[in-house]
Amino acid sequence: YTKMAGVQPPPLRSLDDFVLSSARFAVPNIRDLDRWNNRIINNLLYYQSNYFVCALGFLLLVGYFQPFQLFVGSTVVTLSFLGFVWAAENQAPIRRFRRNHPSVSVLAILLVSYLFLTVLGDVAVFLLGIAFPILMVLVHASVRLRSLKNKLENKLESIGLKRTPMGLLLEALGQEQEAGS
Repeated sequence: YTKMAGVQPPPLRSLDDFVLSSARFAVPNIRDLDRWNNRIINNLLYYQSNYFVCALGFLLLVGYFQPFQLFVGSTVVTLSFLGFVWAAENQAPIRRFRRNHPSVSVLAILLVSYLFLTVLGDVAVFLLGIAFPILMVLVHASVRLRSLKNKLENKLESIGLKRTPMGLLLEALGQEQEAGS
């Protein structure tokens, strides 16, 4: 658990920078998948505290109305994610797949979670409480154009001056080599 040493959450970005007047948005060029992936990764790193707060707020709202179902859904997603990371660390073909297809890897984790929850009967809570916040984060990260401050912060992250929770998550998904580029 040496990876957790020195992990620091970045500051919460202003609402103005995150979604209001100074924020710039554009539909990504779907023909340039590398650039789109790079935009998503860098926005995930830069706005991770904002994304965490938004997802947590949504989870608390869903958890208020459906606490047990949300607990079951969260447990299934967490176990699916940990199982995938373990398999990728111990099986070379899965490790290559994770590195070459990060989006498909995330979708596979969510699909496996969805299938388990279908059997358990808590699909609506999964879709509302877990998949929807992830979708909203990915949509924002896809359409939010990066600023100079965003690029500088990501360079600090990529050269190892700062270790963040999102950096560790992206590393677990095989995206450490692309962060900050």
